[in-house]
Amino acid sequence: MIPFVRDITFEYGACDQVSPLIRRVVANNPGPFTFKGTGTYIVGRGEVAVIDPGPDMDDHLEAILAATAGERITHIFVTHNHSDHSPLSRPLAARTGATIYACAQQGLPTESEVRMEAGDDREFRPDVGLCDGGVFSGPTWTLEAIPTPGHTSNHICYALIEENALFSGDHIMGWSTTVISPPDGDMGDYFDSLDRIKARGFSTLWPTHGPPVTRPAPFIQAYIDHRRAREAQILDALARHSRIKAMVPELYKDVDPRLHPAAAHSVMAHVVQLVREGRVVTDGAPTLDSDYRLAG
Repeated sequence: MIPFVRDITFEYGACDQVSPLIRRVVANNPGPFTFKGTGTYIVGRGEVAVIDPGPDMDDHLEAILAATAGERITHIFVTHNHSDHSPLSRPLAARTGATIYACAQQGLPTESEVRMEAGDDREFRPDVGLCDGGVFSGPTWTLEAIPTPGHTSNHICYALIEENALFSGDHIMGWSTTVISPPDGDMGDYFDSLDRIKARGFSTLWPTHGPPVTRPAPFIQAYIDHRRAREAQILDALARHSRIKAMVPELYKDVDPRLHPAAAHSVMAHVVQLVREGRVVTDGAPTLDSDYRLAG
């Protein structure tokens, strides 16, 4: 079982000091994929960095500016181009003169009968591309950009060196598992990224949604174990079903049926990886409606 952490105390628009170098302002955009809302982080004092400005909401922009009154925002870092993370970056840069950093690669949009996420921000373009990572600093902080594809192909996490902490975006969240939806989401990349972050030994994870994870190593391992258990369930179900949509009611029998279309995309991400590994076969390119069978 994943030891989820969901208790978080805050007031929308207020700025909370959550660690010696980190402040947080939560946008009023709660929802099924954003939990209580987008947590925008302000790092440092004097000359500061902002991580995941969030949705294009005037009240959230003004809250960030109020929280940094008398200071200078020099860097804006974005984890990925979803509409709950990146749209406010350009208005914030226009008001402050800050430079926007993110992976400039545009991910592939997910075509689906169900809205799988908060939506792609197809207009987003950073000023500086970070697809290969990098290290950046201000007077009181040092941030390392760490490529973590999986949730999206362009996802970046940011390590705060002074506190051995990681701003994990949607790569690892304390309140929920992460959506991996092909074609842009990739389960193989996700497993690799989880292993890479676990190996770094961070003391704290600060997801964009929800409270921090203060025991990262066992939490990340539980994330990995959960995905491996689901993989085993899918392999077992393939002995009885050839199609993903037939597996889902069995695999997710305790989940509201209204969520089954979204669950089908999670199964799809696993199946695509199993096909890539040669453990499952299909005729042609794998799709949501393909027929699958166990190899051998």
